[in-house]
Amino acid sequence: MTSDLSKQPNIGKDTEAKLIQVGINSFSELKTIGTEQAFLRLRAIDPGACIQLLQGLEAAIEGIPATKLSAHKKQELREFHRMLKKT
Repeated sequence: MTSDLSKQPNIGKDTEAKLIQVGINSFSELKTIGTEQAFLRLRAIDPGACIQLLQGLEAAIEGIPATKLSAHKKQELREFHRMLKKT
């Protein structure tokens, strides 16, 4: 199966392989599942998944480089990531 995931901004071959490993096989599936649920799946196989990965997923879904995420969205993602660290 050919994936279009690594054709998106912020998703390299390694992240693409991990997304496929957790059952996300296309960009449309990633968009449907959403950033937070995709990150939770990735975190299940990689407990050290970092905030940069979370932001990269969101930016990929938005179709922009991670550096272009709004300050508001970055704050929301930081809060989500912080919450996960407590669990």
